[in-house]
Amino acid sequence: MSEVKVNKISPRTNCGTTTLGDSGDSFVIPSGVTITNNGTQTGFGRTGTVNWQTTPKTGNFAAVNGEGYFVNTTSGAVTMTMPSGSAGAIVSIQDYNKTFDSNALTVTPASGEKINGGDASASLIIATEGQGLTFVYVDSTVGWKTVHENEFTAGGATHVIATGGTITCCGDYKIHTFTGPGTFTVTSAGAGTQCAPSIADYLVIGGGGGGGGNLGAGAGAGGFREGKAAASPTHTAPPHSASPVAATTGITLSAQAYTITVGSGGAGIPAPTTGPGSAGNVSTFSTITAAAGGFGAGGAPPAPSGPGGSGGGSGGYGSPGSGGCGNTPPVSPSQGNPGGGTPGGNPPYASAGGGGIGGAGVTVNSTLGRPGGDGLATSITGSSVTRAGGGAGSPYGSATDVIPNNPGGGPGGGGMGANPSSPAPDRADMNGDDNTGGGGGGTGEAPKTIAGGNGGSGIVVIRYKYQ
Repeated sequence: MSEVKVNKISPRTNCGTTTLGDSGDSFVIPSGVTITNNGTQTGFGRTGTVNWQTTPKTGNFAAVNGEGYFVNTTSGAVTMTMPSGSAGAIVSIQDYNKTFDSNALTVTPASGEKINGGDASASLIIATEGQGLTFVYVDSTVGWKTVHENEFTAGGATHVIATGGTITCCGDYKIHTFTGPGTFTVTSAGAGTQCAPSIADYLVIGGGGGGGGNLGAGAGAGGFREGKAAASPTHTAPPHSASPVAATTGITLSAQAYTITVGSGGAGIPAPTTGPGSAGNVSTFSTITAAAGGFGAGGAPPAPSGPGGSGGGSGGYGSPGSGGCGNTPPVSPSQGNPGGGTPGGNPPYASAGGGGIGGAGVTVNSTLGRPGGDGLATSITGSSVTRAGGGAGSPYGSATDVIPNNPGGGPGGGGMGANPSSPAPDRADMNGDDNTGGGGGGTGEAPKTIAGGNGGSGIVVIRYKYQ
């Protein structure tokens, strides 16, 4: 095998043509050899691809066979003139910054040529956000044919990564549930706007109040605060059903540790003591604080009721009274309702119910104690659960006033009201349910053998898109 070593091969005549080999010959390029083209090439054929020009086109321009263009119409509409068609010619375009919908790209063929078999010389208007097209010239019948089209507009995004609490998943959403104090640590807050990955929905409920004793009233539920971000051009609303009092904004997360406080329930009045129960305790997440439930009144009049997320009910003994105020301190949307009142007089001696997030405690109108206010349901945890019901007030009188008509706590964890004549199974139901913020039920008159119901502990739930 002979070998020729030269630094340059040039044609004999100036600007002439140099031919390598004869028809049928083969040239082998060994492994590791690099061929650099600093000029133009023709006759090598194509595989359906173009050479993309990475400097965006911002004004009118003429396309060249074999090239692809990023077209930026942010500042105004642009017209691209196609090259003269020949079989196999190819041109591609792509919306550079998703602005074709506001400023269109016009594609104009050479005189007498067609696009997709349309009228000769007729232009194609591209006005779809994010659109990209590839044109291949086929023949004079159809002219330039679009062989590839896309309308993908989503930007790149990363989603929230976090730890803390009990973690469950529901579809594309991750749920952190705290039934006691802890830390919610965000190690990545997400980036991009698609589905607003850094927005978290939340539920924060304070601890319910404790029920009063000696014709004691039901206690109020802990404050109920929920947020679910509404749909927007950059945010798809999460699929779960929120309560009707939910705020339409969530929490925008940042990479940090969030201290979580879950309020315990207030203690009911112990037997045989008479008097009001104790208020619950607050729950917190980020900028959201859910107030404690107000205590239920009890004991000799005048016996005040406790304000709180929802207020405690007014006590019995014939003294007129109003229930404790709800939504204290005030927030919007409201986190609770007032407790029920007592009209005074002799009789009735019964006590009113504590407020719940779904309604006020029921006011006394007979010798029967009155129910607590309703709670509300949300499916933020993946299934519908009703929480933050108020505790019931205690009944008065003989067993005929009590059995089987003990007043029930508000749906959502509120405790039952009871009297010394109440059957034993009912007494266990006086406490508010844990992790609902339900108010404790009130306890009846002498011999004061039943303690007032304890308030139910609160809860904190955080939900966000993670994939």
